Amino acid sequence: MPGNSFGKNFKITTWGESHGKAIGVVIDGCPPLLPLDESDIQKELDRRKPRGRPGSTTRSEEDKVHILSGTFNGKTTGTPIQLIIYNKDAKGKAYEDIKDIFRPGHADFTYFKKYGIRDYRGGGRASGRETAARVGAGAVARKILTQEGIVVRAYTIELAGVRVSKIDLDQVDKNPFYTPDSGAAREMEERITEIKNMGDSAGGIVEIIVTGCPAGLGEPVFDKLDADLSKAVMSIGAVKGVEIGAGFESARMLGSVCNDEMTPGGFLTNHSGGILGGISNGDTIVMRAAIKPIPSIEKKQRSVDIYNRERTISVKGRHDVSAVPRIVPVCEAMVCLVLTDHLLRQRSVTSNLKL
Repeated sequence: MPGNSFGKNFKITTWGESHGKAIGVVIDGCPPLLPLDESDIQKELDRRKPRGRPGSTTRSEEDKVHILSGTFNGKTTGTPIQLIIYNKDAKGKAYEDIKDIFRPGHADFTYFKKYGIRDYRGGGRASGRETAARVGAGAVARKILTQEGIVVRAYTIELAGVRVSKIDLDQVDKNPFYTPDSGAAREMEERITEIKNMGDSAGGIVEIIVTGCPAGLGEPVFDKLDADLSKAVMSIGAVKGVEIGAGFESARMLGSVCNDEMTPGGFLTNHSGGILGGISNGDTIVMRAAIKPIPSIEKKQRSVDIYNRERTISVKGRHDVSAVPRIVPVCEAMVCLVLTDHLLRQRSVTSNLKL
């Protein structure tokens, strides 16, 4: 089956291309009577915009969302919700000169091999533009989680080789890189400017935390909560790695250290990242995503065209130097979608269960 849908009880299907007329998403399974209007969604989409940060794209999309169905008098009806975001600043003709050349690091080659045809305008369906639809759907999911006291936050802990030295969540929305360290934000700005002047790009690491999540979410054996969270975040185009809790560091620990000892007051540590046996344990869920550098760079690189002829390519245009800052709300959205899906699934398990 085509992989354009995600979720089971709370299911989304995104559609549209980077330089097409519009992008959007259909949300199925949202409970009725949830207060929802376009402003709830718009505020999340605004967080994904370039925000004028150094090294950001100059493509100026207003990302104005319209709710086409699924609400009445400001509340959800329980029927499918459709969101649409019109593309206003698409410039597909800018790709005409390189339309037959596969851009290194992009999905051009693989899409062509899979379908025998590809939309070369900015990557088409594989473009990061598609993530705006995910953020829209995530905003609806977040409304459900908020009612349950579940809070999802993400922030940049590393960008272009600059690592944070402290975590102050009050600083996250006060700088253009969504980082919890104001000092690191200044260093990130300097480094991103340097890399932009080099005609290159950079990656980084985003950390996502979930507080207020109750114990019991997750479905053994193949729909483990950590498995679904990992798939959700890995489905974001620029993500190349995910770890939960201690992650790869747990491979270097002894069992006596890695185990989170328990007391009547709770866990003494959180190396598990809030998930045991694929089920949430009530502690803070912690995960990190490794973001690769933006593949569109001005530096000349070797490639081939659709006829397998050797070519040299320099990708010019309106590209971010790094996807990291703008991917922060996307990571939040995907985590919100997973948690909402599992929350609704768990309700069917515990509806008659007294714990």
